[in-house]
Amino acid sequence: MSLPETINLTEAYKSVTAQWTPKILAQVNDQYVKIAKIQNEFVWHKHDDSDELFFIVKGELKMQYEGRDVMLKQGDIHVVPKGVMHNPHAENECYVMFIETTDTAHTGDVVTDRTVTVENQI
Repeated sequence: MSLPETINLTEAYKSVTAQWTPKILAQVNDQYVKIAKIQNEFVWHKHDDSDELFFIVKGELKMQYEGRDVMLKQGDIHVVPKGVMHNPHAENECYVMFIETTDTAHTGDVVTDRTVTVENQI
């Protein structure tokens, strides 16, 4: 996979046209740095073998967990621990950057119409 040497986040977000469709910006060792625009509810899922880091670039995100919610605002970083059921939800459009292992599906252990293959994230 050939990724650019330098990335401008403002320009990168302009290339994201569909909600919940992550784009790979960079690879650091066995981790992808991805961005996405999200709004409304996603899907309850978990990643059995890896943590997932969320960085809120713009907007607000509610990370739903079984029994509790974590509210995230612009500038916040949050780590979803491996094996934990979660569901990202944003009332209004939110720009998210996240870091996850290269073999992690963004819908985790669930396959839905929102599941996107790595090839479609470049």
